Amino acid sequence: MTLYHGTNVDIEVIDLTKGLRYKDFGMGFYLTSDRPTAVRMAQKKARLFGGKATLITYELDEAALTSDLKVKVFPEKACVEWLLFVDANRDRKNTAPIHDYDIVVGPIANDGVVLQLTNYREGIYSPEQVAQLLQDRYLDQQYYFGTERALRFIHKTNVEIV
Repeated sequence: MTLYHGTNVDIEVIDLTKGLRYKDFGMGFYLTSDRPTAVRMAQKKARLFGGKATLITYELDEAALTSDLKVKVFPEKACVEWLLFVDANRDRKNTAPIHDYDIVVGPIANDGVVLQLTNYREGIYSPEQVAQLLQDRYLDQQYYFGTERALRFIHKTNVEIV
């Protein structure tokens, strides 16, 4: 399976400690199956941090998803379990990781989702209401790699400036 990483520099060796802590699935290395999403991320990172918009292509050995790794795959559409998982990972009050998965696959919490997460946190909507509001929205898929064991299943195949 082909996956993409949008960034502002080429990555020779993936360093899991460089990931940001309060992301959708926690601190780790993220890829997406959607090339345009990765290109937009690369352009955004280059604009914010300098460097060149860089698209790195990886191949995922899908055996990882059925191996002895601890893997969580959420449905492609928003659901309550995914929403609460993302909310817990993004909650800055949680100073320790909230899970021990090697790989997590699920929708990306884009800006529209973050707005609804805020509405949930402020008590405007229940998790069920937020998940329902997001049901008709297409959300790109992301792949989180949180351990060195998981990284063994991805291999860089291309780097291009976009």
